[in-house]
Amino acid sequence: MPQALTGSFVFARLDRREFGVTLGGAFVPPSATEAFMHERRSPTADAPHGPTSDPPRRARHSGWVRWPVACAAILVASCQQQGILDPQGPIASAQLLLLLNSTAIMLVVVIPVILATLGFAWWYRSSNARAGRSTDEGYEGRTEFVLWSIPTLIVILLGGVIWISSHQLDPRAPIPTNANPLRVEVVALDWKWLFIYPDQGVAAVNQLVIPAGTAVSFRLTSATVMNSFFVPQLGSQIYTMGGMTTHLNLMADNPGEFPGLSANFSGDGFAEMRFVVKAVPAGDFDRWVAQVRGTGSALDDAAYAELAKPSIAVPPRTYRSVEQNLFERIIEQTVSGSQRHAGAAWAPAAQQTGG
Repeated sequence: MPQALTGSFVFARLDRREFGVTLGGAFVPPSATEAFMHERRSPTADAPHGPTSDPPRRARHSGWVRWPVACAAILVASCQQQGILDPQGPIASAQLLLLLNSTAIMLVVVIPVILATLGFAWWYRSSNARAGRSTDEGYEGRTEFVLWSIPTLIVILLGGVIWISSHQLDPRAPIPTNANPLRVEVVALDWKWLFIYPDQGVAAVNQLVIPAGTAVSFRLTSATVMNSFFVPQLGSQIYTMGGMTTHLNLMADNPGEFPGLSANFSGDGFAEMRFVVKAVPAGDFDRWVAQVRGTGSALDDAAYAELAKPSIAVPPRTYRSVEQNLFERIIEQTVSGSQRHAGAAWAPAAQQTGG
């Protein structure tokens, strides 16, 4: 489309036919305009002319090729079994089975709906003359019955499965085993975990050693704010609250190391509030207890007061002995309010005076 410009240049190519333009009242031939445009497009005068100088088209579409490759890599990486998808105990295995069953039940509705949506969109496309379309409103009772009855049955089935499994996976329910369970008392501090073995008389920080194949009975509390105890490969995340006690039963089927973490935000050091669960054979556990009793320091009142101070990324450590009924005394101090913030000076009830 010709345009009138003063002191400017216009070049147009229409249907591979070239036209000259008028510049300052003088006619410029097509060859000159082509040369001028080439100089503006090319950084050097001796660069090749014509369409061969343009960049290849596939370079502009290389991004479209990289996106499917990146998405495929992400999907492959997400299929790796880890965390709750890699259960290492009976509780985690039962929870994974519940997750898979619930997903399968829901997909009974989701997949047909997705396929029907795609089918309707394809059949009633604007280019399909065979698709009958009517503006008259209508009602089909059989269709409505199918559309509502199937989701209703799915909800009833899903609710029943979850109800039964939730009661079977009650955290307080003991795990049936031949051997007596190992008792462990867990205290959430800022920002670390204290594990007390009352029967063995030892304790550890950010390290939990348990015998494989033996049920572990946990009693949990918090000396500061509410927190959450979670070992994904063993199952059953549970909260720890100040002045309260929660119960949890877990077991590791085989020896191994399983990461544990805090699943509830609790302040600056929350991201580093992690620990390792080491499941070892029964003989190795007894040797570990004997080793801890012969090394390390004692967890007395002064040591606990120092441990209760806020600290981040605390390395694992052990204590060869623990004050009698330390877990209960921590709960009492939390209830009485003598330790209202992380790191407050702690003393046993006998040493507390005043309100």
